[in-house]
Amino acid sequence: MTATYTWDVFASLDGYGSYGPPGDWGGYWGKQGPELLEHRLASFRHEQRMVFGATTFREFVAMLSAAGPDDDVKDPWVIRMVNLPAVVLSSMLSPPLDWPDARVVRGDTADVVTRLKEESEVPLRSHGSLSMNRALMAAGLVDRVQVTLFPVITGQSGLAPIFRGAEDFDLELLESQTLDGRTQELVYRPTRHG
Repeated sequence: MTATYTWDVFASLDGYGSYGPPGDWGGYWGKQGPELLEHRLASFRHEQRMVFGATTFREFVAMLSAAGPDDDVKDPWVIRMVNLPAVVLSSMLSPPLDWPDARVVRGDTADVVTRLKEESEVPLRSHGSLSMNRALMAAGLVDRVQVTLFPVITGQSGLAPIFRGAEDFDLELLESQTLDGRTQELVYRPTRHG
């Protein structure tokens, strides 16, 4: 039996994973609430292994090291995520990593994740890592796409279009819920179209 691989991503309504100038949104595009934060923490409570691409991993480490103790970058679910075992797919990074239980794995991304899915006794989860996960979807290795859709349009400030350059996929809706009366979490099973 192979481990389930979930690609977990935050998105604006227009499909961006982050924002830049002239945006002054703040973390979560300023739309976090207690229900969202508790739901995020609950989704990280069970054992799982994180999988990151090098760029997203470096961004997380930089954000966490620059954050103050009350910064939303250090919300309880993020701290829990940081303390889960993690694999960083990179040909450039070398240990030691500024992450409690992370190891660098080199090699072809699809081959590495195929092996992880076969060997892991716990589910695999990736937060962000856009280009890596688009490639893994194209290789048929993503079992679930979990999109947390924030009620904003970032037409002027949106960065990192989540699905730009992705293959065509049909999506079967597995779960959906509204958090804090405004933010949607949608979980899909992707199947290559055609």
